Amino acid sequence: MRLRYTRRVLQDISEIADYIHTENPQAAERVRAAILDSLQLLTRFPRIGRLTTVSGVRKLVTRKYPYLVYYEIDDEAGEVVLLTVQHPARDRAISDS
Repeated sequence: MRLRYTRRVLQDISEIADYIHTENPQAAERVRAAILDSLQLLTRFPRIGRLTTVSGVRKLVTRKYPYLVYYEIDDEAGEVVLLTVQHPARDRAISDS
């Protein structure tokens, strides 16, 4: 499967890195790299994330840093559609409880 990055996900990752960069530029790059590395897992294991209460939406907790990735699987297109990346301490666009 391949990843489809929505504008929202690209914006989320950029905002996360920008926020961390103000305090620690090196940490910002490490966090960004860890998020992107976790996303690559979805190309081989698209069902690794658990289902949420939103129909068809799954959640993956990134490795090393606790960011939440919400995504859908489009089997027909052979894609994992990335919806949003969020920190668990913030209000979430997608509720999964």
